[in-house]
This record gives sequence, structure tokens and C-alpha cells, in this order.
Amino acid sequence: MGYSALVVEDNVDLRSILTTHLREAEFDVSEFGEVQHTVPCIDREAFDVAILDITLPDGSGLDICRRLRQYSHYTPIIILSAKESEADKILGLNVGADDYVTKPFSITELVARVNAQVRRSNFQPLEPDIFVSNELRIDTNTRIVTLNNHPVNLTALEFDLLTWFASQPGRVFTRSQLLDNVWGRGYKGYEHTVNSHINRLRNKIEVDSSNPQYIKTIWGVGYAFQ
Repeated sequence: MGYSALVVEDNVDLRSILTTHLREAEFDVSEFGEVQHTVPCIDREAFDVAILDITLPDGSGLDICRRLRQYSHYTPIIILSAKESEADKILGLNVGADDYVTKPFSITELVARVNAQVRRSNFQPLEPDIFVSNELRIDTNTRIVTLNNHPVNLTALEFDLLTWFASQPGRVFTRSQLLDNVWGRGYKGYEHTVNSHINRLRNKIEVDSSNPQYIKTIWGVGYAFQ
């Protein structure tokens, strides 16, 4: 069965080319050129991937991105933009995008990026009882963590945060994503909470918390487990 794709691009010619290539790649495509027509669609329908232009006649693709991140269904999001500054890319990633592609771009490469995001999103990893990374060992059954064979005393939230990271090594998470997935979508606290917990967690599992081996800071974006 094919996957569903949302394409939001106000340039009619570019939108047509994107839609044609995605349909050739067996995606079921819904296409729009404005925010006002996109919002009712995403409110009633979930997509396997979304491709969003930033600059739209009646708003920004970032607004659609933020709205998609309010739903329980996780949709991989690729931002399209003529803006190529680091600040613009960081902004796009911080509001929840998974990838950022600057114009002009190769259609073939974009379709490859779309396929990669869909594969990653639909990959269901095994859920082992024990995660091991170098000298760090996490047992999800007993909720015991050891470092160099010595027990590490973690709070329940610190354990959940560490396990979330360890189960998806290499994946970069924004603070907002960590709040949604570890604290829960109903949590009303501030993103600074994530920084504080990660600092405390590093103090417990890192040999040198100022030069972490496990939980890496991806500057301007978030954190990833090495």
C-alpha cells in the first residue's frame, strides 16, 4: 500500500512537478497552495509525510508545521525554502521540521529525502529489555542503570529520558519534542526544564559532564544520544 503525502507550495508549476514525481513514487498526494485550505485537511486527515513551503500567500508553512506537531500522529516534515541562512534552518528545525531543503533543489533528491523520512518514521525497532552503550547499561525491566558496573541512582523522569534517548541513537530531538514524548503532551512547563534534567542526567552518567560522551548537544537544535 502506498503512503500519503501532503504538499503545500504556492508555485503552481513546482507543486505540479512535486506531485507528479511523488505519485510516480506511489504516494497518494494531497496538494495545496495556501494555509487556509491546508488547515481543514490536516485537521481531519493524517499524512505519512508533509512537504511545506515556508512562504505562502496567506501565511507561513511554519504555522502548518506547528499545527501538525499538535497532533498525536507524528508526521515527518520537510521544509522547502529559498531562505538558506543558518538562522532560518534552525528556526525550521526548532518548530518541528525533520529536514530543511533550500531552493533550487533536485526533485530526485527531494523524493529520496521523502522516502528516507517515511522509512525512518515507519521503522519499528525491537524494544530490548537492556540497552548497552560502552560502559552504560540500562535495564528497562528492573529500571536499573549501571555505569562501569556501578549502580546509577536516577529519578523516574531521568530514567525515562535516558531510555527515550538510548532507544533511538543518533536521532536529534528538539526540546519541544522531548517535552511531548517524555513529559507528555499535556505538560505545561517550559523548555528550560529539559536543559535542567539533561544537565542532572549528565552529572550522573557522564565521566566529564562538560564534555559528554552519551548525550550530545546539537547546537541550535537539541540533543542526541551517541
